[in-house]
Amino acid sequence: MESLATILHQELDKYRGSGFGANCRLLTLSNPDDGTYTLLVTDYPVRQNPAEVVILARLMDDSIIIEEDNTNKPLIEALLQRNIPRAKIVLAYAGETPPTQERP
Repeated sequence: MESLATILHQELDKYRGSGFGANCRLLTLSNPDDGTYTLLVTDYPVRQNPAEVVILARLMDDSIIIEEDNTNKPLIEALLQRNIPRAKIVLAYAGETPPTQERP
């Protein structure tokens, strides 16, 4: 079975697609060391607005914590289609709390 990190990275790559859209550029930023996976959008080719977070997810204790999801097809749907159990997905942006809250 593929790791959650691999699946999360693959799904963000699908959202990114070619990396270019209508007057925008999509960028994936990942840090496997701390389990953070991000999809950003920025104006392209002419910058008029600051970059924005499209998806921000992180891995914690064998769960995927979705901090932000500003898509028309939520990441949770893609993860469920990849057979990730709902119990392993936390929608932090919707007020769900991870099973173990990390301390700063």
